[in-house]
Amino acid sequence: MPLMRSWVESANTPTTDFPLNNLPCGVFSRDGDDPRCGVAIGDMILDVAAMEESGLLRLADEPVLDVPFWNEVMELGPQAWARMRILLLGFLTEGSEVKSQVEPFLVPQHGSKMHMPFLVSEYTDFYAGRHHAFNVGSMFRDPDNALPPNWLHIPIGYNGRASSVVVSGTHVRRPLGQLKPPGSDAPVFGASQRFDFELEMGAVVGTASDGMISVAQADDMIFGYVILNDWSARDIQAWEYVPLGPFQAKATATTISPWIVMRAALDPFRTTTPEREVPLLPYLREPGPLLYDIALEVALAPEGKTETVIARTSYAEMYYSAPQQLAHHASSGCPMNVGDLLGSGTISGPSKDSRGSLLELSWGGKEPVSIAGEDTRSFIADGDTIIMRGHCQGDGYRVGFGECRGKVIAAQAVPDWAR
Repeated sequence: MPLMRSWVESANTPTTDFPLNNLPCGVFSRDGDDPRCGVAIGDMILDVAAMEESGLLRLADEPVLDVPFWNEVMELGPQAWARMRILLLGFLTEGSEVKSQVEPFLVPQHGSKMHMPFLVSEYTDFYAGRHHAFNVGSMFRDPDNALPPNWLHIPIGYNGRASSVVVSGTHVRRPLGQLKPPGSDAPVFGASQRFDFELEMGAVVGTASDGMISVAQADDMIFGYVILNDWSARDIQAWEYVPLGPFQAKATATTISPWIVMRAALDPFRTTTPEREVPLLPYLREPGPLLYDIALEVALAPEGKTETVIARTSYAEMYYSAPQQLAHHASSGCPMNVGDLLGSGTISGPSKDSRGSLLELSWGGKEPVSIAGEDTRSFIADGDTIIMRGHCQGDGYRVGFGECRGKVIAAQAVPDWAR
């Protein structure tokens, strides 16, 4: 698909994340005003909440954009999402007859504050990247037994904390927890020393279900995607994860990018999941291409210093797609809700510089990663900012997500009564 040209000139540049082909959904505020729904176009935001209030944009019989989240639009369903996109294209395309009516509703992205774009109902994180699972299994077991016996048959996951999902730009405090130092017979309570990021994509569920759904139905239920950083305290995790898996090690925070890129904008970049090493059960089989060719990168910036890109990979490396994860999640009869968030699992590639976590990049701390200047990192230091970016590359344009950014700040002081 070629670039769709807009009368918003900044949307026609090849380096913008937000051409007319994209039109992602976010929530913004300016100058202390209340947060409101907007759509990114070039270096501007189209204030769709104000457009609905004025009567220029109407998506349903009752207002759905008069709240600071996109859940009410999601609840309208896929046909309404498609109709909204058609309306927005008509407003913003080059030569539009309504340019003079729409232009007053544009505000600059610069100087705008971004907020959580939707209310997170539930959060589930998966372990669905084959390279990541193999690397971690090789470190903690051995390469011959790196993958658990069920891994090639089922998208493994755990239920996380919706309450700690935050938007890009929110500081993340180093977590406290139980740690068992090497050689010690008993755990201690203190700040994590092996704090890490995990590069993931997040799928935003836009329609509810109650009972089994097919993979094709699950694909239709997804409203859009965000970049997701699943912050992980490796030392807390190492002590707590047997026998039930991640808990406090993953509860500190999950950071998402501020713009939901709708599925329709990503459709031209669909690609297939990898060839299966063992056949999947019928309920998980793909009806067609379900992944997206999204180029991803992670940068680390120490406090007061320039950033260094430390990893580059692609969402196309995943073994299981979001629709497969969603179909599996619902297969037990688990109801899925509007606003559910599914983390893809860490996205790593086959090469060392494509590993999606510091645990892998530093191989458990044994091979520190070089960053700007003479610094190295095995795990995240206080003051470090982790920046994740991603985009699909079209012919002379790209469809991007904006930054997923978080700065790690020092742990809370442990009170005397907790020592």
